Amino acid sequence: MSETITLRRLGPEDLAVLLDVKEGLFDNPIRADQAKAFLNDPLHEMVLAFDGDTIIGMASGQVLLHPDKPPAFFVAEVGVRDEYLRRGIAKRMCQNLLGIARARGCEGIWLATESDNLAARALYRSLKARETQDIVVYDWDGAMDM
Repeated sequence: MSETITLRRLGPEDLAVLLDVKEGLFDNPIRADQAKAFLNDPLHEMVLAFDGDTIIGMASGQVLLHPDKPPAFFVAEVGVRDEYLRRGIAKRMCQNLLGIARARGCEGIWLATESDNLAARALYRSLKARETQDIVVYDWDGAMDM
Protein backbone atom coordinates (compact mmCIF):
# COMPACT_ATOMS: atom_id res chain seq x y z
CA MET A 1 0.00 0.00 0.00
CA SER A 2 1.33 3.40 -0.99
CA GLU A 3 1.69 6.10 1.65
CA THR A 4 0.52 8.76 -0.78
CA ILE A 5 -3.13 8.91 -1.77
CA THR A 6 -3.73 11.06 -4.84
CA LEU A 7 -6.96 12.62 -6.07
CA ARG A 8 -8.07 13.08 -9.65
CA ARG A 9 -10.99 15.04 -11.09
CA LEU A 10 -12.46 13.08 -13.97
CA GLY A 11 -13.39 14.48 -17.35
CA PRO A 12 -14.85 13.14 -20.60
CA GLU A 13 -11.50 11.60 -21.56
CA ASP A 14 -11.50 9.36 -18.45
CA LEU A 15 -14.05 6.71 -19.43
CA ALA A 16 -11.41 3.96 -19.35
CA VAL A 17 -10.38 5.05 -15.85
CA LEU A 18 -13.94 4.87 -14.58
CA LEU A 19 -14.54 1.52 -16.27
CA ASP A 20 -11.43 0.20 -14.48
CA VAL A 21 -13.01 0.66 -11.02
CA LYS A 22 -13.23 -2.75 -9.34
CA GLU A 23 -16.61 -3.79 -7.96
CA GLY A 24 -17.45 -2.81 -4.41
CA LEU A 25 -16.65 0.89 -4.48
CA PHE A 26 -19.91 1.90 -6.16
CA ASP A 27 -23.29 0.46 -5.20
CA ASN A 28 -23.47 -1.47 -8.47
CA PRO A 29 -21.11 -2.46 -11.29
CA ILE A 30 -20.15 0.44 -13.57
CA ARG A 31 -22.28 0.61 -16.71
CA ALA A 32 -20.32 1.87 -19.72
CA ASP A 33 -23.30 3.77 -21.16
CA GLN A 34 -24.03 5.55 -17.89
CA ALA A 35 -20.35 6.25 -17.17
CA LYS A 36 -19.95 7.82 -20.61
CA ALA A 37 -23.10 9.93 -20.18
CA PHE A 38 -21.97 11.05 -16.71
CA LEU A 39 -18.49 12.05 -17.84
CA ASN A 40 -19.78 13.86 -20.93
CA ASP A 41 -22.34 15.90 -19.03
CA PRO A 42 -20.68 19.20 -18.03
CA LEU A 43 -22.95 19.48 -14.98
CA HIS A 44 -21.60 16.29 -13.38
CA GLU A 45 -18.39 16.08 -11.36
CA MET A 46 -16.43 13.15 -9.97
CA VAL A 47 -13.24 12.92 -7.96
CA LEU A 48 -11.45 9.59 -7.53
CA ALA A 49 -8.86 8.70 -4.90
CA PHE A 50 -5.95 6.48 -5.89
CA ASP A 51 -3.43 4.44 -3.95
CA GLY A 52 -0.85 4.12 -6.71
CA ASP A 53 -2.86 2.87 -9.68
CA THR A 54 -5.65 1.42 -7.53
CA ILE A 55 -8.90 3.38 -7.25
CA ILE A 56 -9.89 3.37 -3.60
CA GLY A 57 -12.43 6.20 -3.27
CA MET A 58 -14.94 8.33 -5.12
CA ALA A 59 -17.04 11.42 -4.61
CA SER A 60 -19.57 12.66 -7.12
CA GLY A 61 -22.03 15.47 -7.53
CA GLN A 62 -24.05 17.57 -9.90
CA VAL A 63 -24.53 21.26 -10.59
CA LEU A 64 -28.21 22.16 -10.31
CA LEU A 65 -29.58 25.05 -12.35
CA HIS A 66 -32.80 26.98 -11.89
CA PRO A 67 -33.97 30.12 -13.71
CA ASP A 68 -34.31 32.29 -10.59
CA LYS A 69 -31.31 31.18 -8.51
CA PRO A 70 -27.55 30.91 -8.78
CA PRO A 71 -26.21 27.41 -9.45
CA ALA A 72 -26.35 24.96 -6.56
CA PHE A 73 -24.49 21.69 -6.11
CA PHE A 74 -25.79 18.32 -4.95
CA VAL A 75 -23.24 15.88 -3.53
CA ALA A 76 -24.57 12.56 -4.78
CA GLU A 77 -22.22 9.94 -3.34
CA VAL A 78 -19.04 9.56 -1.34
CA GLY A 79 -17.37 6.20 -0.87
CA VAL A 80 -14.05 4.73 0.25
CA ARG A 81 -13.06 1.07 0.23
CA ASP A 82 -13.33 -0.46 3.69
CA GLU A 83 -9.60 -1.06 4.10
CA TYR A 84 -8.97 2.69 3.60
CA LEU A 85 -11.56 4.06 6.03
CA ARG A 86 -10.63 6.53 8.78
CA ARG A 87 -7.62 7.97 6.95
CA GLY A 88 -9.17 11.29 5.91
CA ILE A 89 -9.61 10.23 2.29
CA ALA A 90 -13.35 10.94 2.16
CA LYS A 91 -12.74 14.33 3.74
CA ARG A 92 -10.09 15.21 1.15
CA MET A 93 -12.33 14.11 -1.72
CA CYS A 94 -15.24 16.14 -0.33
CA GLN A 95 -13.05 19.22 0.12
CA ASN A 96 -11.91 18.82 -3.47
CA LEU A 97 -15.48 18.42 -4.73
CA LEU A 98 -16.68 21.41 -2.69
CA GLY A 99 -13.84 23.49 -4.13
CA ILE A 100 -14.90 22.50 -7.65
CA ALA A 101 -18.49 23.50 -6.86
CA ARG A 102 -17.42 26.88 -5.47
CA ALA A 103 -15.16 27.50 -8.49
CA ARG A 104 -18.18 26.81 -10.71
CA GLY A 105 -20.13 29.55 -8.90
CA CYS A 106 -22.36 27.28 -6.84
CA GLU A 107 -23.83 29.03 -3.82
CA GLY A 108 -25.87 26.23 -2.34
CA ILE A 109 -24.12 22.92 -1.69
CA TRP A 110 -26.14 20.15 -0.12
CA LEU A 111 -26.62 16.42 0.34
CA ALA A 112 -28.74 13.97 2.26
CA THR A 113 -27.79 10.89 4.24
CA GLU A 114 -29.59 8.40 6.43
CA SER A 115 -30.02 9.40 10.07
CA ASP A 116 -28.31 6.20 11.22
CA ASN A 117 -25.24 6.70 8.97
CA LEU A 118 -23.09 7.97 11.81
CA ALA A 119 -19.81 7.83 9.87
CA ALA A 120 -21.19 10.00 7.06
CA ARG A 121 -22.73 12.45 9.53
CA ALA A 122 -19.40 12.74 11.37
CA LEU A 123 -17.62 13.36 8.04
CA TYR A 124 -19.99 16.16 7.03
CA ARG A 125 -19.80 17.77 10.47
CA SER A 126 -15.99 17.72 10.22
CA LEU A 127 -16.38 19.67 6.97
CA LYS A 128 -18.38 22.34 8.89
CA ALA A 129 -21.67 21.45 7.19
CA ARG A 130 -24.86 22.59 8.87
CA GLU A 131 -27.18 19.71 9.74
CA THR A 132 -30.80 20.52 8.94
CA GLN A 133 -33.34 18.90 11.24
CA ASP A 134 -36.91 17.88 10.48
CA ILE A 135 -36.56 17.37 6.74
CA VAL A 136 -38.88 14.86 5.14
CA VAL A 137 -37.66 13.11 2.00
CA TYR A 138 -40.02 11.69 -0.61
CA ASP A 139 -39.08 9.29 -3.37
CA TRP A 140 -40.89 7.34 -6.04
CA ASP A 141 -38.66 4.32 -6.53
CA GLY A 142 -40.68 1.27 -5.52
CA ALA A 143 -43.33 3.43 -3.88
CA MET A 144 -46.08 2.64 -6.37
CA ASP A 145 -46.72 1.41 -9.84
CA MET A 146 -46.60 4.29 -12.27
